[in-house]
Amino acid sequence: MSLFFGLLGWGFAAAFVLMSLLWAVQQKTRNAGIVDIGWSAAIPLMAVVYAWWMDAYGYPRVQAALCMVLLWGGRLAWHIHRRAHGKPEDARYTDLRQAWGRHASWKFFAFFQFQAVAAAVFSVPMLVAVLHADAPLTGLDWAGIGLWLIAWTGESSADWQLVCFKRDPANKGRVCDAGWWRYSRHPNYFFEWLIWVAWALFSLSSAPLGYLALVCPALMLYFLFKVTGIPATEEQALRSKGEAYRRYQQTTSAFV
Repeated sequence: MSLFFGLLGWGFAAAFVLMSLLWAVQQKTRNAGIVDIGWSAAIPLMAVVYAWWMDAYGYPRVQAALCMVLLWGGRLAWHIHRRAHGKPEDARYTDLRQAWGRHASWKFFAFFQFQAVAAAVFSVPMLVAVLHADAPLTGLDWAGIGLWLIAWTGESSADWQLVCFKRDPANKGRVCDAGWWRYSRHPNYFFEWLIWVAWALFSLSSAPLGYLALVCPALMLYFLFKVTGIPATEEQALRSKGEAYRRYQQTTSAFV
């Protein structure tokens, strides 16, 4: 366990530096939305640090883990950047800036570093893969890889469907109910959660540390339902879409 926490500490140090740099950027731009891109980049960064520290790039287990986390983080960071580029600061962060007043600077620093702490927790599946680098891939691992592929494809397509819907001027003021959005109000969140289920599944064969990865889908589900996911998104949708979104809530599942 000493090696586990030692590597976790080095990974957190990398995330701390990344988030500090991004905090400095937002000090100039006055746009804290960059923290979302930082979150997407921090976990792949930590995975690379783990593999480099242990010189484990040559093992199939580590190669599979790195491939999954780099594809996940790269796509998500690019999607968030493309969605926010050239637009004002997200209302969530504007509200925090106003509420915190003259203390906003250091409180945002703490907020950015909280993302580094969260990234450290969610990097556990990658850390487990590195620590069990020489273990052969099992049927359970391949099931995790297969589920990850389905979830990553689903999340990518859901995000793209929403982008295409918003690009059409005829859809201005309308609620997106095309593609996956016909079956779930938040298919992107659902598939994101499945990605963490897949990583937990990929880790389970690496006993006993693999069981630690089960905290990731549990925490992600909590965050999506109680913290920054569905509540904030639906509140914004109700403000912008009004009665149309209320009807959508009555006819479409929130998650599954």
